[in-house]
Amino acid sequence: MKITTNFNLEEFNCKDGSLMPNTVMINIIKLAKNLQVLRDYLNTSITVNSGYRSPKYNAKIGGVKNSQHLLGNASDLMVKGFTPKQVAEAIEKLIKEGKMQQGGIGVYPTFTHYDIRGTKARW
Repeated sequence: MKITTNFNLEEFNCKDGSLMPNTVMINIIKLAKNLQVLRDYLNTSITVNSGYRSPKYNAKIGGVKNSQHLLGNASDLMVKGFTPKQVAEAIEKLIKEGKMQQGGIGVYPTFTHYDIRGTKARW
C-alpha cells in the first residue's frame, strides 16, 4: 500500500512477519511523510532497514524495551550516496527549518536512526 510518493507501508513491516496494529500504522504514515521530506531534499532513494518491530522481535534483536520502533515512530535507514552522519545532518537541518518533526536521531556505522517522538534526542 502506497503511503507517500516514494514509500510503501510494506517497507515498514516487522521483519518477523507480525501484523502491524492500527495504532502503529497511523504513526508509520506520519513517519513516512517525514521521510518523504528527507527523500525529496536529498533527491535519492532511502532504504528502510527497520520500521515497526513487534515486542517479540525487538527483544530477539536486543532492542531497548522502550524503543520507538514498537510504536511505529522510528526507522533505521540508509541513503544512497550519503554517510549516516550526512543523513543525520540533513535531518537536523530540516527539523530546524520546520519541515520534519522533532525527534530522535542516532548515527551508527552503517545507518541512521530517525524517530518522531516529538522531543529532541541525539546519540
